[in-house]
Amino acid sequence: MPGRLNDVSVAVAGGEVHALVGPNGSGKSTLLAVLAGDLRPSGGTVAIEGTSWSSVSARDAARRRALLTQETPLAFPFTVREVVTWGRLPWRGSELAAQDDRIVSEVLAEHGLGDLLDRPVTSLSGGERARVHLARVLAQRAPVLLLDEADAALDLAGQAHLDAAVRRRRDAGDAIVIVGHDLGRLAALADTVTLLSHGRVVGQGSVETTLSPGALTQAYGVPVASSSVEGRTVFWSEG
Repeated sequence: MPGRLNDVSVAVAGGEVHALVGPNGSGKSTLLAVLAGDLRPSGGTVAIEGTSWSSVSARDAARRRALLTQETPLAFPFTVREVVTWGRLPWRGSELAAQDDRIVSEVLAEHGLGDLLDRPVTSLSGGERARVHLARVLAQRAPVLLLDEADAALDLAGQAHLDAAVRRRRDAGDAIVIVGHDLGRLAALADTVTLLSHGRVVGQGSVETTLSPGALTQAYGVPVASSSVEGRTVFWSEG
């Protein structure tokens, strides 16, 4: 059951990483689903490049945005190569389909999946499956990338691959929205932030102003402190 959002407004520009943060149940995943066009809001509008989602076909939506949800269950033993190739399905029949093999090979290499190409995804560890699904949505090459806790099952190496991929897509001009709980990593990665609590925006703007101890204390309901360690911001609860 999706959470309820109230009076929420978010704008994300190309070449920008925007983080959605807040406590569990604050509406982050619901907002991401609304931005993706998978949930229709009861009021207000969602638009991409000035076009309302309500007037966009499913195929056109898949060419405009790529969404990685928290869970992507697979019941059949599709291989890693097959699953990553699914990311190119929206471009079937278009001129860009000629790039399928090159793009799939690139994302497989970028995420260290070369040795797993013929392995059934059902035989992989949770972290390996997460890397496969991340590669799948990156193969989609949509100009809007929406990631819902994409780092949840990743080890340190997987997180490094994820962060590098996000920076590459930002530098290529994509608009990227990330939901996550690791405030330190998001502070280093994001350009702008929306802080949610109980379905409402309680802070929005730059990393420095939005992820302040005062704003985070208000959102999470526990005392939050932060400090800079070797150029990275570290957050912790004092409760």
